[in-house]
Formats: sequence, structure tokens, C-alpha cells
Amino acid sequence: MTFSPAVLAPERCASSDWCFLFQGTDLLICEEEETVRIPRRSEAESLGLTPLCSHSHYLGQLDQQGCYAGAVPGKPDLPAPWAWRGLRSLFGRLDDLLFGLAGRATQVVQWDLTHQYCGRCGDVTELGSSERSRTCPSCGLVSYPRLAPAVMALVRRERSLLLARSPHFPEGMFSALAGFVEPGESLEETLHREVREEVGVEIGNLRYFGSQSWPFPHSLMIAFVADYLSGDIVPQPGEIEAAEWFGIDRLPRLPHRISIARRLIDANVAEIAAMPVSA
Repeated sequence: MTFSPAVLAPERCASSDWCFLFQGTDLLICEEEETVRIPRRSEAESLGLTPLCSHSHYLGQLDQQGCYAGAVPGKPDLPAPWAWRGLRSLFGRLDDLLFGLAGRATQVVQWDLTHQYCGRCGDVTELGSSERSRTCPSCGLVSYPRLAPAVMALVRRERSLLLARSPHFPEGMFSALAGFVEPGESLEETLHREVREEVGVEIGNLRYFGSQSWPFPHSLMIAFVADYLSGDIVPQPGEIEAAEWFGIDRLPRLPHRISIARRLIDANVAEIAAMPVSA
């Protein structure tokens, strides 16, 4: 499947359009045995949800079919196999591309719901006609969907990786270090600060790996690899429950494969495994 993003909706809707409908932050899905899927417009209409849907947004086309996101007020009772589910519960159950689109959809819907009124003067805002924005007709303030950039650092020391766990992680799971960018910081400055704060070590030779939109609630994860320079591991109280060096032959439980953290770790494990072992 191929997705082409867009803001301006076509003149006509189709019964086969994809509908990403939310009640709060829960997504409407169809659960049929082991299959989870997103409803089409005809199905949403048969459930009586389309007329209720407010704050509707066009996202683009998925395999030449329109994709729409919207908020449904209240919590209508749904017949099986339809259900409202939080996005986190759909890890690995929903197709990866559809999961990414659902993440895009919830961020757009939540932004729109929380920017109905101007943050400067309090007047009712208006939806932009040619871009994803809301504008205040009184004072001219323009609001765009929010993004919170966060950096991720996988620190390497010879054939080992520095992994840590937060208190809110699932039991036994470790991941790369991560933190949000502060105002006035560059990505590189954030990397150095976060690693120093969270585990007390110094890093260098930063290499960009990749990025991923992360809708919890509106983050952009930007991943790097870094080399260890100095310092002993000292976990930050309240933020880091445990941190240690792991050889690639004794890795702990890792994040889900849909996350950039897992892709970052897997890529470096493969790279280290291909390196000759020094005598």
C-alpha cells in the first residue's frame, strides 16, 4: 500500500474511503478473530457514526482511496465486531502503515479539538482553507498542528550497547535513551544533555539514524548512534530505573519492532555482529 498525504479533500467522497474515527483518543476498529481493520465510509455510515462526526479532516490517499479523520462525540454503543481501542493496544495487531496513519489522524484531530479558540484573545478560530491550520479572525494568530521533537541515543562501546529502562516500561524491557528537545537547543546539544542527565556518561561521534512520528501524544522521534567517551553509569533518580552495558549475545527484552528504537537497536546489533572479533 502507498500513502500520498494531502490537505484539500476531493469534491466527492466515496463509500470505500478509509475512516479513522475517534472517541476521545480511542480508535474505531473492526475485530474479527485475529484480524483488526479500519472501517470504510459505508461501514461508518451503517453504524450511524458519520452524521455524528465533527472536526473531520482529509489526510490524503491510500492506494487511491481517500482517508479521513474525525471525532465522534459521546461513546455510542457498537455491535460486535466493532470496538473503540486505544492506539497502544493495537501495536502489532494493526497493519504498520495503517497504524502510522492512525497516529497521524489522532494528532490532527486532537490538535483541532484543542485549538477551537484563540490562545491569545479567546475568539473562535477558523479552519484554514489551503493548509492544516486554524486562524483567529480577530487577532490573526495562526495555529498549526503541534510537534514535540525528541532525540534518541543508542550509545556504543566496542561490542556493547548502553540500554536503560524507565519505570513505566513493561517488565524487563530496556531501550535506547531518549528525551525532549528544550527551547534553544540543537539536536546535538540535547543528545549530550540527555545522556549526561540520564546515565552520567559523555558521548561523541554522533551519527543520524532516522526519524519516526510517535503519536503519544505528538512527538517526532529523531534517532542517533553515539560512541561512549567517558564516565560511569549513574541512573537518574525517578527517570531511569536501571541502565547497563549489554553485549549483543545477551540482550534484554526490547521494544516492539514497529518502533524506531527497535529498528535502531537491531541495525546496530547486525552491524556489530558483522564486525571481526579482535584477538
